[in-house]
Amino acid sequence: MKFSERNKLNLSNVNADILKMWNDEDVFHKSIDEREGCPQFIFFEGPPSANGHPGIHHVMGRTIKDTFLRYKTMQGFQVKRKAGWDTHGLPVELSVEKSLGITKEDIGKKISVDDYNDACRKNVMMYTDEWTQLTDKMGYWVDLEHPYITYDNKYIESLWYLLKKLYEKDLLYKGYTIQPYSPAAGTGLSSHELNQPGCYRDVKDTTVTAQFKVTDKVCEVMNGKGEYIGGCDKQLPIYILAWTTTP
Repeated sequence: MKFSERNKLNLSNVNADILKMWNDEDVFHKSIDEREGCPQFIFFEGPPSANGHPGIHHVMGRTIKDTFLRYKTMQGFQVKRKAGWDTHGLPVELSVEKSLGITKEDIGKKISVDDYNDACRKNVMMYTDEWTQLTDKMGYWVDLEHPYITYDNKYIESLWYLLKKLYEKDLLYKGYTIQPYSPAAGTGLSSHELNQPGCYRDVKDTTVTAQFKVTDKVCEVMNGKGEYIGGCDKQLPIYILAWTTTP
């Protein structure tokens, strides 16, 4: 068997040619429309947040998703792929408050709740163009024309509906957990929020090593090796050392 030989193969050009062919022939939508009536394999993307730039880890994760979806398409399924935008709250709120020069206490005073919410909606979708460009360049097939957005009332109401159904089935319970809390933001913090830039910084602090004398008589004193070194007859003074950063 002979294979065609390619000289001076330019993978970047090959990529651009393939993407152009897919776009010109609308291959993505055809892969869905041509399988109307077939068993469905429906995909809702775990949505990225468009208030930050995409990174190489997003390319890796999306490549894995796309591989499975193309495989299910090749198996004959109608694979609908719905994109989404995660409009999670606290990082967006802090960014808006910093840009406006306000704090949580100023909401409803210096700025109305409606104006504050509007500023947050604009902030959280700041980099949608960059995300769309990345999606197109990497050939990731997903429906960006009809995305679900987590701040949208339809999405929020659907979650309340599902929570209500879980409650009616007695599947919700009250539990307890220990988590970090931000007094400034007035809310608990997730592990993702704790890893945001600027959350941790190296600081210098005052430390004290204090020496406390034991006032009660100690009749048997052992050293670190477990050997007897003193008792009541010798009145050996005993001290306890304590180290602290909050003297």
